[in-house]
Amino acid sequence: MRVGFIGLGSQGAPMARRIAGAGHETTLWARRPATLAPFADSGAKTAGSPAELAAASDLVCVCVVDDADVEQVVTGPDGVLAGLRRGGVIAVHSTVHPDTCRRLEALARTSGVSLLDAPVSGGGRAAEQGSLLVMAGGDPQVFAYCRPVFETYGDPVVHLGPTGSGQLAKILNNVLFTAQLGLAADALGVGAALGLDRAALTRVLPRGSAASFALERVADAGGTLDRIAAHAGGLLAKDVRLFAGIADTAGAGEAGTLREAALAALAAMGK
Repeated sequence: MRVGFIGLGSQGAPMARRIAGAGHETTLWARRPATLAPFADSGAKTAGSPAELAAASDLVCVCVVDDADVEQVVTGPDGVLAGLRRGGVIAVHSTVHPDTCRRLEALARTSGVSLLDAPVSGGGRAAEQGSLLVMAGGDPQVFAYCRPVFETYGDPVVHLGPTGSGQLAKILNNVLFTAQLGLAADALGVGAALGLDRAALTRVLPRGSAASFALERVADAGGTLDRIAAHAGGLLAKDVRLFAGIADTAGAGEAGTLREAALAALAAMGK
């Protein structure tokens, strides 16, 4: 399969490298030419625009930051839809509002193009190892067609339902992670207030029944949220706000406790 990849950040770059390394004819585009330099030895080609990339691809993977970036890359005057052939597929790996993917899927369909939402979780290290979690929504047959590419960087690769389902799962994942970060930091803070050594506690709790990925991240960051806030606070805040809007629209009263815990964590981060 010919694959185009847009969005060569800390997670997207290793994803693209694994696609090329698996033998797929790969074409790359980036706003900043310097981002393409590390791929000089990968065998991947480069394109002058998203439309040019799409014209050379059967599947275009998009891994940019937010809704506005996805919209621009896909629907702009020189965007993916301007170059992708009928029968082509767009996979949105970015974490965005499910409605953004549903709207783009409907627009793509008018051009004979399919669109999947397929956000990922795990970060750059998991992408390098081929162990990203891929959460996909959209037509099951289109998902099956794209799965061999997704499996170059993802394990597990899971189809969750119609368009937008992958985004819902990813947003829930990030909201729960945010809430757990806050709870972990609170537990360490309470321990310190009760006279326990914080550094010792960061060695104990991740080994007990309270263990979690979030607790490990807080422990690695010295027992507070400061370093996490600087590195990922903005993205987590974006996803919690997406979740709040989705829950309000759906009237999901069950979201109250989860939302409150996540918002408290963001407040502790100054977000």
